Amino acid sequence: MKISDIDKNLAVDAKVGDENTVFLDARQAPFTIHGVIPADETENYYRRMPQTVADSVSKGVSQLNHHTAGGRVRFRTDSPYVCIHTVQSCVTQMSHMAVCGIGGFDLYASADGEEHLYAGTFRPDFHMQDGYDSIVRLGDRRMRTITINMPLYGGVNELYIGLDKSAALEPAPAYRWEKPVAYYGSSITQGGCASRPGNSYQAILTRRLDCDHINLGFSGSGMGEQEVARYIASLELSAFVMDYDCNSRTVESLMATHEPFFRTIREAQPDLPIIFVSRPPMLVHEFSARRFEVIAQTYLNARAAGDTNVYLVNGQQFYDEYAGDCATVDGLHPNDYGFVLMAKTLEPVLKKALMRESEKY
Repeated sequence: MKISDIDKNLAVDAKVGDENTVFLDARQAPFTIHGVIPADETENYYRRMPQTVADSVSKGVSQLNHHTAGGRVRFRTDSPYVCIHTVQSCVTQMSHMAVCGIGGFDLYASADGEEHLYAGTFRPDFHMQDGYDSIVRLGDRRMRTITINMPLYGGVNELYIGLDKSAALEPAPAYRWEKPVAYYGSSITQGGCASRPGNSYQAILTRRLDCDHINLGFSGSGMGEQEVARYIASLELSAFVMDYDCNSRTVESLMATHEPFFRTIREAQPDLPIIFVSRPPMLVHEFSARRFEVIAQTYLNARAAGDTNVYLVNGQQFYDEYAGDCATVDGLHPNDYGFVLMAKTLEPVLKKALMRESEKY
């Protein structure tokens, strides 16, 4: 269809584009929303799980649920540029994370037969408080599949996509694995401290493997609560990555929650591939070996019970010889290089799990 065929009542005025630019609500077809629940008549913001579930877990999860880590908008167009107009009510400021990672949107594009590659970032002003307008120019006019990654540490109330009014607009092709991979964990899982949203390890894996995903990383607040386990157990998933080691305060608290969390999900979904991940190397790591033993024991117990669809990744093996100097922003949270190393380690494991899942159909 052409932009001119779409209801103009949803268009908005913005400070980018020109008289030939039409802005449309990202919730409207043929745009598709992935990884987040769109704003609606009950909640006026995008969110990662139903707010009632988040409220039942903790104050931290309730607040961080507004952050749109893992959220994406997908579509196809031959517009030579893409604009956004966004309204944001939740803006986090941190000294060790780039503003583009906190509140920016990344655009990835591919023409038919091409790799889906980074094309630009919709960059907020440093002092942005409640939203902004931005544009990414794509160059020549040809049909492309577009993915827009949403902010990692900011909340989005409204998102409008601006395209040339004469452009074609179509749905994006489905992901190879349409049922998403869910990731649960800490600030690292949420994406802290990638320089931009497309550089979280989940976003990298989604592009590499063409699989949808849901990011349930809650900064400082992923404690292995049963409320979250029951919610994850209710989802239709291709795989689940259990990555909350960094948030569990002590070895004892990890021991008390890790296997029960797994069992809640496994009892509801006997065949779901589940990948256990331990923390990456850190400056303070005297208990890392003991924590890995706890996680490994959950894995070994599952295997001993005949569960062959579990996988174990030792996070101490994520980084290479350069990582001690180059992979984090503070000795703990990965930078882009650190996230690439995490994705490279996880990719063959997740691919194996997904391929096994696909063999069932």
